[in-house]
Amino acid sequence: MLVVLDICMICFLAKYFIKDYTSVKDAKVRQQYGVLSGAVGIFLNIILFVSKMVAGFITGSISIMADALNNLSDVGSSVVTLVGFKLSGHEADEEHPFGHGRVEYVAGLIVALLIVLMGVELIRTSFGKIFSPGEISFSPVVAGILVFAILVKLIMYFGNKEAAGKIESPALNNTALDSISDVFTTSVVLVCAIITSRTGIMLDGYVGILVGLLIVKTGIEAAKDTIDPLLGEPPSKEMVKEIEETVISHENVLGVHDLVIHNYGPTGLFMSLHAEVDARLDLITVHDFIDDIESELRTKYSSEVVIHMDPVVIGDEDTEEFKRKVKFIVRELDPVLDIHDFRLIHSKDKERRVAFDLSVPYKYNLKDSEIIDYLVQHIRGVEPGIECDITIDKTERL
Repeated sequence: MLVVLDICMICFLAKYFIKDYTSVKDAKVRQQYGVLSGAVGIFLNIILFVSKMVAGFITGSISIMADALNNLSDVGSSVVTLVGFKLSGHEADEEHPFGHGRVEYVAGLIVALLIVLMGVELIRTSFGKIFSPGEISFSPVVAGILVFAILVKLIMYFGNKEAAGKIESPALNNTALDSISDVFTTSVVLVCAIITSRTGIMLDGYVGILVGLLIVKTGIEAAKDTIDPLLGEPPSKEMVKEIEETVISHENVLGVHDLVIHNYGPTGLFMSLHAEVDARLDLITVHDFIDDIESELRTKYSSEVVIHMDPVVIGDEDTEEFKRKVKFIVRELDPVLDIHDFRLIHSKDKERRVAFDLSVPYKYNLKDSEIIDYLVQHIRGVEPGIECDITIDKTERL
């Protein structure tokens, strides 16, 4: 039954209110999903707030009234979600050349903070109820109101969770988490009210504190999900692997490294990477197929793409021999380290220069300067006086 009701929520309504509702990668479609979710949330949470406040006044239960206020805060959260998606869909302008996509993350963060504040307020109110308990009455009407609220919140959870998955939205995912938290909250309140009416044991304040703590926990977890993309987080390993396989599948590409993805919102990705190619290839030929790869990635990921071409000398025995020696030195330092983009540069007027990138984990027991000093010392032990140009490439995938 809940699954059927779930389908009748956001994703079902999208078929009637969102043009091209299946094009979930499109910025305008994503925006409309968010606005629809916010509007539905406002409508349903107002109904829940009013019904629970009626139940709270009937019973005199602080936990039921606090649960009602929690739904009132959800109205505010839905307004933030709606406004956030509206703003995130605005085009880039002079002040925001990368668009407004991150507003969606800000909206999700505000929702998370509202969840935390409501949890803290519920804890504060519940302490007062412990020290000053009052009479609590209970009736089938009140039980029906709370059961109705639980069902509505379950529907909202599944609906927002499905929509969040479709458009990959942290803001909608936070809204879904808030809804499932409310399901647990109202369920505990209902059980508490039944026990109190049957036994006379005053659990109202204690249950309120427990519910408040759970709400705060949910809010903190939701905040982390939106803070990470705002601060900047690495792409998933699956996405990195997929991009690398796409690039390396082209005939003239020998290797891929230094992939960087900047997230300016779910539909505002900016991608850069280095593609290794045979140095003997014609420059115009390389430029043409690099353009083709950029176009493919741009279409596939709705991303701005820049690919830097790294020429690799193939078949030069001197270069290959020196590369083997450098690799041996790196393995002696730590087998987990790896080199790429290796070049041995010859010059008539200057000393020879070796240049390469070294992949080092973010959490490593040596400083970058210590690693470079070690490598320079040992490389110059192989060839005194050679210039060394070593770039540390931080990674978590070693």
